[in-house]
Amino acid sequence: MTQSHPISRFPVPDLASLPQDIRAAIEKVAEKSGFVPNVFLALAHRPAEFRAFFAYHDALMDKDEGLSKAERELIVVATSGLNQCQYCVIAHGAILRIRAKNPQIADQVATNWRKADLTPRQRAMLTYAEKVALNAQQIDDRDHAALHDAGFSEDEIWDIGAIAAFFGMSNRLVNAGDIRPNDEFYMLGRQ
Repeated sequence: MTQSHPISRFPVPDLASLPQDIRAAIEKVAEKSGFVPNVFLALAHRPAEFRAFFAYHDALMDKDEGLSKAERELIVVATSGLNQCQYCVIAHGAILRIRAKNPQIADQVATNWRKADLTPRQRAMLTYAEKVALNAQQIDDRDHAALHDAGFSEDEIWDIGAIAAFFGMSNRLVNAGDIRPNDEFYMLGRQ
C-alpha cells in the first residue's frame, strides 16, 4: 500500500539496513499484525532509543497481572486523545476495539472519555490518567484514595500513572515527528 504522505518528517531507514535485533522485533510485529506499524520504522532510525522505548512500552503494556490489556489500552487512547496524538489514537484505538471487543469504545474515549460508555472503575482510572497526563503536579492523597475506593491496588495505580506518563511522552514524540498512522489501523476491530 502506498501512502501519499511520508511516514515521518525524520529519516525512515530501510528494514534491511537495521541492526538484527531491531529488524527481528519489527518482523515479529509484522508477522502478528500483517503489516509494519509506521512508528516502528520511524523510531528505528535511532536504534538505542528504539530499544529503550519499546522495552519500557512492553514492560508496561504486556503484563498479565493487574490491569487488563483492555484497561491499559483505555488509558492509552484517553491520554492520546487529550494530547491530540492522531497516530496513537488511531493505532491504539484499533487495539482497544479488539481487546475490549467493542467497535465503538475507542472513538468514544478518544473524543471525550467522560461521555463514553464506561464503568465507574474505568472512570476513576481515566480521571487519574488525565491528571497524570495534564496536571501531574496536582496529584495528592485524594486521587489515590479515589482509586483505592474503586478497587485498584497500589501496583495498578502505579501502572495507570506510568502508562499515562509514558504515552504523554510518546504522544509528544510522535507529534513532533509527524508520524502517520497506517491505513490498516482504521478498520481493525470495527467489524
